[in-house]
This record gives sequence, C-alpha cells and structure tokens, in this order.
Amino acid sequence: MTIKSVGVIGAGQMGAGIAHVCSLKGYDVVIHDVTPERIDAGLEIIRKNMARQVGKGAIDQKTMDEALGRIQRGESLEKVGQTDIAIEAATENEEIKKSIFRALVPFCKETTILASNTSSISITRLASVTDRPDRFIGVHFMNPVPIMKLVEIIPGIATSKATYETAVELAVSLDKITANSEDYPAFIVNRILMPMINEAIFALYEGVGSVTAIDTGIKLGLNHPMGPLELADYIGLDTVLSIINVLYEGLSDSKYRPCPLLVKYVEAGWLGKKTGRGFYDYSSEPPTPTR
Repeated sequence: MTIKSVGVIGAGQMGAGIAHVCSLKGYDVVIHDVTPERIDAGLEIIRKNMARQVGKGAIDQKTMDEALGRIQRGESLEKVGQTDIAIEAATENEEIKKSIFRALVPFCKETTILASNTSSISITRLASVTDRPDRFIGVHFMNPVPIMKLVEIIPGIATSKATYETAVELAVSLDKITANSEDYPAFIVNRILMPMINEAIFALYEGVGSVTAIDTGIKLGLNHPMGPLELADYIGLDTVLSIINVLYEGLSDSKYRPCPLLVKYVEAGWLGKKTGRGFYDYSSEPPTPTR
C-alpha cells in the first residue's frame, strides 16, 4: 500500500501537529473539523509552529510555503475519505471517535486505511464500527508532534500485516521511531505514565508534598524534563482522567482508581493550561500552584 495523501480529522493540537509533519514530508493533506473556525484555528497552529522552525533554522521559508500549499481544508468528510490514510485525532472519547468513523466510512475509497490517534482506547472496538477492520490501525503520535520522535503503532485483532507495515512506513517517513504495542488499555506509554501522574495527584491529595515539592522532586530526583503535575496540566486534566478511567475500567484493577482530587479539578473545569488553571494558575508568570 502506497501512501501519497493523508486525511486528518480533528484540527486541534494533535491533528494540527500530524498535518504539519505530513505536509513537510511531501504528503498531500486534507484537514477536517466540525466547523470552519476550528479548521482555521488548526491551520494557524501549523503556520505558527512552522514559522518557529524557520526562525530556528530547522526549515527554510520555501519549505514552509510548499508544505502549507499541500494542506487542503476538508469542509466535509467526503474529501477526507478520498485520501490514502485517514487519521482520526479527535478528543479522547470512545463514542465520539466511533461516530466519526461511522460518518466517514461511506465516503472512503475501497483502499483507504483508517487510523486512530487514540492514546488509550481499544483499536479493535473502534475498528468494529467500520467496514474495514483489516485496514484499521492505531497510530499514537506524542505531543507536540513536530518535536516528539515516538509513534506507538497498535494493530487491532483484525488488522492485516500489510496495514501494519504501511503504518510503520508512514511513521518512519516522518522521521519518527515506532514502538509496537498490543491492543490493551492505554497501550505502552500511557499504561506507565498515567499511573505515575495519578500517584503524584494522590501524593498532593494526601498532603505528602506540595505541588512545587512534588514537581521539583520528580524533575531533579528522576531527571524528568517536567514534573508530573505540570505535565498533567499540559496534557489536559480531562484527558488524564479519561485515560485513567480507561485503565481502571479496562483492567478492573484498583491500582488504577482515579484520585478524587483529579475528579474534582475536572468537575470544576480546571483542566490545566488550556483553561488557564489546573494544578497551576497560568494567569501569572511564572504560573503559581493552586493548592
């Protein structure tokens, strides 16, 4: 299977990042979202990030202009369905993702591969709502996509060898390094990362340490670039809670029970950096702990 065009459904941070790296590597890209305004916002993210690369000398202006010229607006799913691989990068909610694939399938070419950028949800279950589980696969890019080197490749139970090999070839062509994961809740990275973040929130909840003490301890004690609470804010606390719940419900193990404090923050709408408030308040510089 040869990939020349890539469809991206979801023009948020992840979808924009996927469109960004694909267009730079010569793929024709169609980017879609539920409203024209969201597509505009996604294209602006791409322009700003490419301009940052130009400023750093990573790419030149001609390369940026050519890459942007390869990105088409997909006002409808019909355009996305005519690409060689359509990658869903919507919010981490199983029913939303399933509804996207149900709506997309009628417009797909017979040869179109369907992929999900899900960070935790069963690829086999998502594939089951389509007409092509053999041509369905998980391709979990890391955030921010233009910088992070890893892509988790997750075949479902029915994914064909050809589909798997094509997904790996696509990721490698984007200068990414792949890690194969079996189709279990949260795959590899989040299976390990999210319990650590959840445990850090429990440590805060139980008064073991302050926000600053926990983040400083992990950054300096384990040589992590970000503390777990800072990282949770960057990911989005709603996304963290969603993934923890996938682990808790999917594995039926109490060690994955979400911390009540995480639940409270999400209920309050304190979702981290994207809302201006999470474990840190981002209205000041530097951000100040909220607890």
